Amino acid sequence: MMNRRNFTRALGLTALPLELANSARAGNAEAGSLPAQQPLKADAPFHIGMLIFPGMTNLDFAGPFEVLARVPGATVHVLAKSDAPVRTDVGGTILPSMTLKDAPELDMLFVGGGPGVNALMEDGEVLEFLRSRARRAQWVSSVCTGALVLGAAGLLRGYRAATHWTAMDVLPLLGATPVRQRVVIDRNRITGGGVTAGIDFGLTVVGLLWGKELAQTIQLGLEYDPQPPFNSGSPQNAPAPILARVRSATTDLTERRMAIAKRAAGNFS
Repeated sequence: MMNRRNFTRALGLTALPLELANSARAGNAEAGSLPAQQPLKADAPFHIGMLIFPGMTNLDFAGPFEVLARVPGATVHVLAKSDAPVRTDVGGTILPSMTLKDAPELDMLFVGGGPGVNALMEDGEVLEFLRSRARRAQWVSSVCTGALVLGAAGLLRGYRAATHWTAMDVLPLLGATPVRQRVVIDRNRITGGGVTAGIDFGLTVVGLLWGKELAQTIQLGLEYDPQPPFNSGSPQNAPAPILARVRSATTDLTERRMAIAKRAAGNFS
């Protein structure tokens, strides 16, 4: 019976030859909005720290993880404050691979979002970890409302950033300029929009760092070919009654985030 690891190997997603990543040098120049970046060698060590926390949204983490964990040479460390299983906002659990204090040197920091972000925005241990590691990391990144945690740590001041559409108005309080795009790259900050944008984020990162051809190979292996059954995935397209319902359901959460963001901004003003 073919397990997931063997299936991935059969696709060539975890052991792509070095020539494939190197051949992406020309393709990367055609990547449209991607800034100029010399592709990394496919087998070069690259450490990614992905933070998990109670009340996180699983897909914010799982989408990027599914892409980034398939890059040869990349090691994804699933980080949490303790080694206990982390419960997501819908009840599933994720097991961290190590605690924050045990994390190695990281080339990329990543924070996802979810309702638990509110507590994280005022968690001194987490914020200090992000600040200290951001000074040494090559890349600092997020998906969805994970951007608010980066902002609360003072890491998005003066940067353009994306987040979930319900949290766009929170970003300016943290010194960031909100941008309504699926993925925003500003210098060494890479931020993704809400939840499902995590897959786009992961593929963008791979295209930027390892080349377009490797990103396309992973995309095909995952059969990422979005064809949503409804055109209701953004506030610009959703029917007015649906938009009003979601806005109403998230009003309290957003207002609490605004209050937290104001307090956070006071800490680094």
